[in-house]
Amino acid sequence: MKNRWAQLAASLLAMIMIANLQYAWTLFVAPLRDAHSWKLSDIQWAFTLFIIFETWIMPVEGWLIDRAGPRLFTSIAGVLCGFGWAGLAYADALWQLYAFYAVAGTGAAFVYSGAIAGAIKWFPDRRGLASGIIAGGFGAGSAVFIPVFTWMIRSYGYRTAFIASGIVQGLVILSVAQVLRHPPAAVKAAGSKPAAGQFSTLQMLRTPKFYVLYAMFVMMATGGLLVVAQSAPVAREWGISAAALTAALSLDRIANGLSRVSWGWLSDRVGREQTMFIAFTLHAGCLLSILWVGRQSGFLFTVTLVLTFFTWGEAFSLFPSILGDYFGGANAASNYSFLYTAKGVAAIIGGGLAALLFEKFGSWSAAFYGSAALALTSALMALGLKIARSAR
Repeated sequence: MKNRWAQLAASLLAMIMIANLQYAWTLFVAPLRDAHSWKLSDIQWAFTLFIIFETWIMPVEGWLIDRAGPRLFTSIAGVLCGFGWAGLAYADALWQLYAFYAVAGTGAAFVYSGAIAGAIKWFPDRRGLASGIIAGGFGAGSAVFIPVFTWMIRSYGYRTAFIASGIVQGLVILSVAQVLRHPPAAVKAAGSKPAAGQFSTLQMLRTPKFYVLYAMFVMMATGGLLVVAQSAPVAREWGISAAALTAALSLDRIANGLSRVSWGWLSDRVGREQTMFIAFTLHAGCLLSILWVGRQSGFLFTVTLVLTFFTWGEAFSLFPSILGDYFGGANAASNYSFLYTAKGVAAIIGGGLAALLFEKFGSWSAAFYGSAALALTSALMALGLKIARSAR
């Protein structure tokens, strides 16, 4: 319990368990449409609500975890994740779909805020690497499960897949929660890099720099969430085979996880802002490559999605790291939980609104062009932060 690598491993396992709640969702969209004759946009508002509950209630959860520790709240998360995800099997009305997925999102928020904050607190000397590993568990955790979900849905139906995976994921989260702790004071101080100060959340919220980061996070998160939520509907529209989609989703999760670790590691060496500028610019180009190249074949669809996720996932290691650099790590859970709500705003654009755009225009072009433009804008803002820091 006092070994920081053991703490990192426990948090990582919990993050892997909640990865399916977000990244396996797209596999259930078509079965839900076929079973209930719901519109695509109606179903994808459930995804948006999941992300909103996963992000917008994190400020309260982060404050609680900073003060009471992660064990209790991660235990609660295990119950909420298991109940909410398994409950989706019994949703026969849209309000039930929304309610159960929101419960799962609440549980995921407890896991995410506690795990990321734990990485920053236990590894003040390696924030980029540690937060990258934890975020990588969320990004890549579903890679090995995607084929399992595909097989279960095909063989036993989507309801059985929801129930079985919900029970297993909930129990694993509940088990690993029992070893999670805050680090002792000596660990917090060891190897800590000087920061501008240890900002409380209220102090942070009074600074313009926080809102620059918030806007950057919204714009950068939109494109990836668009692909997370809509990859199966996009593949269906473009005539991509189910086998190619399954391969793409599995490899995407691996690329997503690797991006969080590798770009996080790089940012420890060359700087957060410079790493953001490079990665975010590449991400804008990769989003366009899906639209221009990926629709031509299953192989190219897979390749362009892999590249897109490799240049997107790093946002979830770079933003908590740069927040720790700017505002210190003492209130990491509470501070990052406010920034992480930006993902909820991005989910509105990439989830429900993107589906509405498709239904209105009969094409995914507007969604992909728009999200690429947002990612490029975020890259330019990161460059602005670098110039501002160098000028001081």
